[in-house]
Amino acid sequence: MDGFMGVLSYGIGTVLGLLLIGGLIILIIHDVTQKKHTVLRNYPVIGRLRFFFENLGEYFRQYFFLNDREEMPFNRATRGWVYKEAKNEGGIIGFGSTNDLSAPGSIIFVNHPYPVLEEDKLPTPSVLIGDGYCEKPFEAKSIVNISGMSFGAISQPAVEALSRGAATAGCWMDTGEGGLSPYHLSGGCDVIMQIGTAKYGIRELDGSFSASKARELAQHVAAFEIKLSQGAKPGKGGVLPGEKVTEEIARIRGIPVGQDSISPNRHRDIANIEQLLDQVAYIRNLTGRPVGVKTAIGGWAFMNELCDAVLRRGPEYAPDFIAIDGGEGGTGAAPQTLMDHMALPIAEALPRVVDALIQSGLRDRVKVVAAGKLVTSAKAAWALCVGADFINTARGFMFALGCIQSLRCHQNTCPTGVTTHNKRLQRGLVVEEKYIRVANYCRNMNKEIDMIAHACGCRHARELKREHVRIVQTANQSIALNMLHPYPEVGRRGAPVQAMPGSIAI
Repeated sequence: MDGFMGVLSYGIGTVLGLLLIGGLIILIIHDVTQKKHTVLRNYPVIGRLRFFFENLGEYFRQYFFLNDREEMPFNRATRGWVYKEAKNEGGIIGFGSTNDLSAPGSIIFVNHPYPVLEEDKLPTPSVLIGDGYCEKPFEAKSIVNISGMSFGAISQPAVEALSRGAATAGCWMDTGEGGLSPYHLSGGCDVIMQIGTAKYGIRELDGSFSASKARELAQHVAAFEIKLSQGAKPGKGGVLPGEKVTEEIARIRGIPVGQDSISPNRHRDIANIEQLLDQVAYIRNLTGRPVGVKTAIGGWAFMNELCDAVLRRGPEYAPDFIAIDGGEGGTGAAPQTLMDHMALPIAEALPRVVDALIQSGLRDRVKVVAAGKLVTSAKAAWALCVGADFINTARGFMFALGCIQSLRCHQNTCPTGVTTHNKRLQRGLVVEEKYIRVANYCRNMNKEIDMIAHACGCRHARELKREHVRIVQTANQSIALNMLHPYPEVGRRGAPVQAMPGSIAI
């Protein structure tokens, strides 16, 4: 019996060996005769290791070779900070910071010699958006909010967790351009309905704007947002690969199943400032809700033209808010050329927008929302110092959901279930657990922004001004933000002054 088993094992081993050798021969013949890859023609079979290591290289670098502050688009230190905030573990460290305070662009807040005592602190006030200009103004309570991420770009459990977390923390959630889904409403949070260039979820069969759907949606959302462009791809419409266009997503958007969902690069009915303001006023009057505009910024022209048009036509034509997306935005699938090189980063775009509104006397009329890698409390507090009213972040909340920056958002293979419609992968994202992390991240961001404000001598975060922060220019040399971007005078475009009345130049 033992002899028989030995012979059988020998025979199986021989067959397997022959199959292996045969397979190698087939691969060698294929590699030598194919014409697409030079390396494989010259080094058959073994040349395939190049592609294997090339694909895995970014993940090896992420975990083994790059230090905590090197990686892009977000380094390990930043991701780790968000994870701790989401888990409510606190951003406490010991033995000093790894942040290089001598690097150009570094943010340094100006600590007050007599910071605000606990008993003198004030709650950060909410802000009414559209007050006096629409039937149903929107009270926004949180400084930090969830930026636009479409159902389709992110998964059903991700949308549900964000909705429940936003309701718990008291922040708003932007639908992104993919339309309003039941999952956005499942948590009961404040929702901003984004109107993208394809008008998904708010369009007629021919793709035009639907007034009847707008009135219906107004019963469920707090505000509308006309999207001109986003930081990931200014000048190009949204892209949702066909493998992510499920039957449900196709129904919500009003498009065919399984086909690439590609939005036009602009609204067909908005070709200039006048038409933009007409749409803002029309949708606001139609729905009774505040209406804002989302855009990336390329220079001074857009904001100057917008402010001039509002001053000429009247404040009732002004958008109730402007969401400024820096060129470093990146949640959407986009051509690398546009993602790398199109539009100003938020550090340059935000001061231009705020200054244009101040010069035109419209700063109180139009609220400003800033976005663009503002995932930490320090970056958010910087934006408030510049003049923003609110902070939007998408990737910060993606990290709170468990995103590990695997860079597969557009491939439907996200290993954490955030950006995939593969049910097996979605199983890892447990809504009942992740919504708590979403709420923790939002609450702790707001809390730490207030902590920075108190250390600067402000009673609450909305008292932060440009004189409260300095920006490193060269090694060991910084400049106060109100010197780098002097406050302009009201009504005098291009005539900057050193500081707002009552402020201190540092």
